[in-house]
Amino acid sequence: MSSSLKDVAARAGVSARTVSNVVSGSARVAADTRRRVQEAIDELGYRPNLAARSLRAGRTGIIGLAIPELHSPYFAELAGLIVEEARTRAWTVIIDQTLGDAEAERRLLTGSGGRVMDGLIISPWALTAQELASTARSLPIVLLGERSPQGFADRVAVDNVSAADEATTHLLMQGRRRIAAIGLQPHLHNGTSDLRAEGYRRALRRAGVTPRPEWERTVNTLHRKDGALAMADLLDSGGEIPDAVFTFSDELALGVMHMAHQKGVRVPEELAVVGFDDIEDGRYGRPTLTTVSPDKRQIARLALQCLADRIYSPDNEVSPSDLTAPHRLVIRASTAQRPGPSGRQHEAVPAT
Repeated sequence: MSSSLKDVAARAGVSARTVSNVVSGSARVAADTRRRVQEAIDELGYRPNLAARSLRAGRTGIIGLAIPELHSPYFAELAGLIVEEARTRAWTVIIDQTLGDAEAERRLLTGSGGRVMDGLIISPWALTAQELASTARSLPIVLLGERSPQGFADRVAVDNVSAADEATTHLLMQGRRRIAAIGLQPHLHNGTSDLRAEGYRRALRRAGVTPRPEWERTVNTLHRKDGALAMADLLDSGGEIPDAVFTFSDELALGVMHMAHQKGVRVPEELAVVGFDDIEDGRYGRPTLTTVSPDKRQIARLALQCLADRIYSPDNEVSPSDLTAPHRLVIRASTAQRPGPSGRQHEAVPAT
């Protein structure tokens, strides 16, 4: 005979409700308790009847994930992690691409596409915070990124100001002083580029370096082509050339390094480059790319936990969460210190 939920509870020394919470992900369970329950499930070969459980609860076991670009390495990696983490909750993920289009985001938020989902994780680019709040229906929603949830939804984000500050400070510590920034996107409403620009400028000012507007470059997208075009413009401008670039995505950074190579500018000897996202491509570039690495798996876990808390909360009583996922600066070859005239490394000048 197959094992029952009560058998698992007896083996783990917990209540049947605790086993149900672990299986469904419907509530937070202490790590040690979750481990004991999972061991009991594995030992007994317990398999919950997911279809029956969903019917009883009036839920589908399906959630939506709406991202701006499927071809973006960052969003592709994040989507894969969300699918992996959702599988541990026996959830199926339907992925949609909005391309940053307001109508596409609005359609998903209102449910006018006709898809039946228990909840939605969305990274909005086009709708303002006010539009998001006024458009969203009763469907549980988790926002990814900088949009203010304004009390209607949970949000998971990275501290972009702090991350950009750390990236720029690293360049300053390498003795770089002519630092450009590539990736401003004033045409988007998500606010990400504004926050990264704020952190970049803050680090410069703290080090006594005046930000130069002509070295802050706007892009249409965060892709390689945009980075290459912005770098070409900086190199061909006829003015002073930067000795470092902080880009707002790794794709931009890869385009910057490509164009620098095309123009005969050596990275990192003449131009240090820092990216943002820690996509796989940057780990295998020549040189390897220094980058801000958001904890993408933690972003996935936090978003899914928020969604579970809201899906399983009676009458949606859970207060919205505003969570920050950790990040770290991964230092690689693209920001190696320059040798001085004697062949020795330049001494890094700390930010004050």
